[in-house]
Amino acid sequence: MDISAIKKMYDYHFAMHRKVWSNCIEALTDVQFITDLDYSKGSIRNQCLHLIGVDERWFARIQGATLPDFPANEAYSTKASVRARWDETEKNIIAYLDTLTDVDLSRILTFDMPHRGGSKTNQVWEILVHVINHGTDHRAQILAMLYQMGAPTLEQDMILYWWE
Repeated sequence: MDISAIKKMYDYHFAMHRKVWSNCIEALTDVQFITDLDYSKGSIRNQCLHLIGVDERWFARIQGATLPDFPANEAYSTKASVRARWDETEKNIIAYLDTLTDVDLSRILTFDMPHRGGSKTNQVWEILVHVINHGTDHRAQILAMLYQMGAPTLEQDMILYWWE
């Protein structure tokens, strides 16, 4: 794995976040955005905040920083407040990716995951790819929730993004 491939995948990751947001989530009212749909993380807001929190925590692990708390769902009552946090997280991740080299990607990290059976070990590139995969999973959940609400949805295939 090389850093140019990782950056290309993160271009996709963030472009899909923005596309789902602007083409789908923006169609919702703030009330619809926070409505519990009894699926996965609950509301679309909660799904978005989960994605933000997971991205922030994995990047903190990679950087050897203290893990931040997950964003508190109740602290974000509007789409605008969640979008601002999402944009900030994206900016921080892109800035960090710009510091990485191919050598950094093979660095081995060991970290504690008590809710997953204890100590885990991965190379940095594996974690970076996991974050992208996790984003695809939860965007798919968001799209399913949007469909249930009658809101617009879209395809998020990586190859379609690269063909654009």
